[in-house]
Amino acid sequence: MNFDLQLKHYSFLSVASETAGDLKTQVFIVGGFVRDLILKRPISEIDFLVLGSGTEFAERYAEKLNVKNVSIFKNFGTAHFRYSDYDLEFVGARKESYNRDSRKPEVSTGSFLDDINRRDFTINTLAISLNKKNYAELIDTYDGFKDLENRLIKTPIDPLITFDDDPLRIMRAFRFASQLDFRLDGSIPIAANQLRQRLKIVSQERITDEFLKILSSERPAIGLIHMYQTGVLEVIFPELANLAGVDQRKDYHHKDVFFHTCQVVENISKMTDNIWLRIAALVHDIAKPQTKKFVEDIGWTFHGHEELGARMIKSIFKRMKLPFNKIEYVEKLVRLHLRPIALAKEEVTDSAIRRFIVSAGEDLGDLIILCRADITSKNQEKVSQYLENYEKVMKKVWEVEDKDKLRAFQSPVNGEEIMRICNLTPSRKVGEIKSAIEEAILDGKIGNNYDEALGYLMKIKDSFLR
Repeated sequence: MNFDLQLKHYSFLSVASETAGDLKTQVFIVGGFVRDLILKRPISEIDFLVLGSGTEFAERYAEKLNVKNVSIFKNFGTAHFRYSDYDLEFVGARKESYNRDSRKPEVSTGSFLDDINRRDFTINTLAISLNKKNYAELIDTYDGFKDLENRLIKTPIDPLITFDDDPLRIMRAFRFASQLDFRLDGSIPIAANQLRQRLKIVSQERITDEFLKILSSERPAIGLIHMYQTGVLEVIFPELANLAGVDQRKDYHHKDVFFHTCQVVENISKMTDNIWLRIAALVHDIAKPQTKKFVEDIGWTFHGHEELGARMIKSIFKRMKLPFNKIEYVEKLVRLHLRPIALAKEEVTDSAIRRFIVSAGEDLGDLIILCRADITSKNQEKVSQYLENYEKVMKKVWEVEDKDKLRAFQSPVNGEEIMRICNLTPSRKVGEIKSAIEEAILDGKIGNNYDEALGYLMKIKDSFLR
């Protein structure tokens, strides 16, 4: 199979062929570029496999393309530069052997086949020659093209060996299943289950990176369910694994909290690419196992799970090595995720809506998206009915927010002005007066503007100063 027509779009690849001729070596494009070219997916990086020195080839190739900035990584024998909106990566062919106590291999110079043999999945073993004698020819050592056609994730050798050598490949299998919406070869979940504890030798940063890629994919629930079914989730995210088997009321939810959570994540992924909003969806019910209680005539209840869940976020972020500057955002969404649902269930007042808007602040829109995604049930008629009522209430929320401008809410009359008018020094009394003005705005007694707030201050100040 020849890809000459497809490579014409990447005219600079013919220069790589010339460079290989100059250096009397051979060069191939391997891995993700070939896979995504066949699948017609967006391409942003190209991996070059050189039979010889990858760094020397990169430097000579960069000269021909008039590229000045080339990054050389001598310890790894790799190089990188950017050209025409693509990241170009270069490596010399190598073979690897592993010590069981580390995922870092011992590397030595190898042949083309040595390099292909070390790759994780058959769909990543595909290569395209850039050499003059067979330019643009597909080299398919492990039937990767057939597996692409069959939408199958499969290892080129026994997955027990593939995963034992590099346990992170377990996470990569689930990631590709989520990103490509492919199924796993039957041997992969078995091997993943047997070797899941080996993930403990992998750095948390690398595990989290793969986890976030799964969560960022179009079908994150695929990866989450694979992790749960293989026991991998117990190793890398025990709090999430604990949601499995936790029953809940059947009115608007699936029975099992884990599978309900997967559905919420799947729902929200259709609405937003915001990874931190997706994480909030993932952990919104994280404290349900700890708050589970059976009440006669009601069933299982989880009172306070939103507050306890918010308090669990910091420790989860710390263990997963997620950025601390996102903790407050996720905590807030978890803490407030029941509020819009509660509003939609009752005859809602403008005062309740104003208080909800102030609590959500700048994250109001994200909270509304999260709560919309949280409406799940196997009964689609119930979902449609509930969503209709929810949308009506949220429309009213946006109308009130637009009218009253409450998202960055505080009293229009500030503390310094209150002290000047009331002849007060800094004290609790100043805060009480300010809170009274804010409560009047939230209750709709006065508008959210300076003139009405000042008039209200003049009206109530004496009662505070007696």
